[in-house]
Amino acid sequence: MPQNIAPPGLISLLAAALAQQPTKPLVLALDGRCGSGKTTLANTLARQFPASITLHTDDFYLPPTQRIRGWEKTPCANMDLARLRDEALRPAYEGQPVQYRAYSCREGAYLPARELAAQPLVILEGSYSHHPLLTGYETLRVFLTCAKEEQTHRLQAREGERYANFAARWVPLEEGYFAQYHIAETADFVVDTTQSGTI
Repeated sequence: MPQNIAPPGLISLLAAALAQQPTKPLVLALDGRCGSGKTTLANTLARQFPASITLHTDDFYLPPTQRIRGWEKTPCANMDLARLRDEALRPAYEGQPVQYRAYSCREGAYLPARELAAQPLVILEGSYSHHPLLTGYETLRVFLTCAKEEQTHRLQAREGERYANFAARWVPLEEGYFAQYHIAETADFVVDTTQSGTI
């Protein structure tokens, strides 16, 4: 995964926007290819802007029993984006506290409720964060990408023996989503992290 990949221009833009003390929180949505550094960038920005909360799309997977037949071949069919919008993103966008229960695929269960205080900056991080269901609750949309060879290298290091299954299942679903909804083409910024280095 990349190290500090926050583009100086993005930090300056966020700082300038927050300095205007907007009446509603600024919602930054970070979407992009797996292994491109979405979580790393979110963590970097959260450190840079302590008055912020971070929402992760990974907290809103659907339990397997609630997924449609053939979900493995349908982009976003494993995600509960309506719950993400209604329980977390909408209240955060409206400057209200957020309370929700993340679903853990590892545990196969919902985790105890999280409560997040309202903050002037909301970072929405993860695959499918630019989905049309979330339109209207995002101020700025950033798409992260990297070269295919670099993506493979990072995912092999991250996933280990699970890499082959991960690449066969999740990468095609993600690419299908990008193509179907023109995600990169409609983002406000595209950040290429290929040269950002690895950790």
